[in-house]
Amino acid sequence: MADDILPYGRQWIDEDDIAAVVEALRGAYLTTGPTVARFEAALAEALGAAHVVAVCNGTAALHAACAVAGLGPGDEVLVPALTFLATANCARYVGAEPVFVDVDPRSGLIDVEHAASLVGPKTRAIIPVHLNGRPVDLPAIRALADRHDLVVIEDAAHALGAQTADSTIGDCRYSDMAIFSFHPVKHVTTGEGGAITTAKPKLAAALEVFRSHGMVRDPALLRHASPGPWYYEQHTLGYNYRITDLQCALGLSQLTKLDRFVARRRELAARYDQLLTTVSGVEPVAVGTAGTRSAYHLYAVHVDFAAIGQPRAQVVAALRELGILTQVHYIPVPTQPYYTDRGADPLGYPGATAYYEGILSLPLFPAMRDEDVDRVVAALTQVLG
Repeated sequence: MADDILPYGRQWIDEDDIAAVVEALRGAYLTTGPTVARFEAALAEALGAAHVVAVCNGTAALHAACAVAGLGPGDEVLVPALTFLATANCARYVGAEPVFVDVDPRSGLIDVEHAASLVGPKTRAIIPVHLNGRPVDLPAIRALADRHDLVVIEDAAHALGAQTADSTIGDCRYSDMAIFSFHPVKHVTTGEGGAITTAKPKLAAALEVFRSHGMVRDPALLRHASPGPWYYEQHTLGYNYRITDLQCALGLSQLTKLDRFVARRRELAARYDQLLTTVSGVEPVAVGTAGTRSAYHLYAVHVDFAAIGQPRAQVVAALRELGILTQVHYIPVPTQPYYTDRGADPLGYPGATAYYEGILSLPLFPAMRDEDVDRVVAALTQVLG
């Protein structure tokens, strides 16, 4: 394998990020301290969100959103068939059932018409996914939700910094809540971490309680007279989903670079778009909804493996030998044994199947140089013959 490895994604940590974490290490609080609130406020300002509640990871954010939305046994949640497992699993965490919705085979985004056809008497929510960083048709999702009184939870784990024609992903103009992930391959990182945004104060308050064991300390909310400042009450079943001050110190530093990071991702994506026009059998994933701007968490392409006469595994292995690491996002969730055991039809989603069969994520992260994109395209051209 080549010594100079290009992964499909990677964090960008500068000395100021390290200094921010070191400063937090020297502070009075390592967790559950003031840096968490500062990070939440900074994220709210960046997104134009009314409320932000930070948690330990993106999956916890999804779980928390489903829980405070009141979803539970007997409820159904519309979820795209092509997404990461957590988008569907969060419904199961609260006892609800995911109902899988097919996706557009070119963009991978949820098919709103198919979603509408699946709404039934038990349908309580829909979780659209901004796959690869490309926003779904949120006005159409909102209109569907309003017709059937559904909760809308945006899975924006890929979409920090993305925009629709008239909003920023995360401002919740068209949704009840939106969730984000700060895993190292995402737009900014806290190591591991996540957040939920909402415009609704009651949901924000419930999220804060949920992430900390269901405990309340506010005297105005206590059911019994407090005997002293140590007193707390558990009002609901919550979890220890808190994020640390160390993580939020890193997140605060990283957030100052969000605009630069997203701009660089878009520049690299534009270079890929240009260079790939000369590569036969390879086509960038469709833009999706008109008027939106992707945050390009991933740069994914459709490859006609049948036409080139090579299976995907062979192409992935050959690129790896040249130092180019790729990935596949994602295997359709209804094909997973856990869900087929629960009755999911692995062949019932032709759009998701078509998208999966040809998809490949190429390296994309802000620290890449223009020459790195050239190298990836040259390697892809060589491997595909």
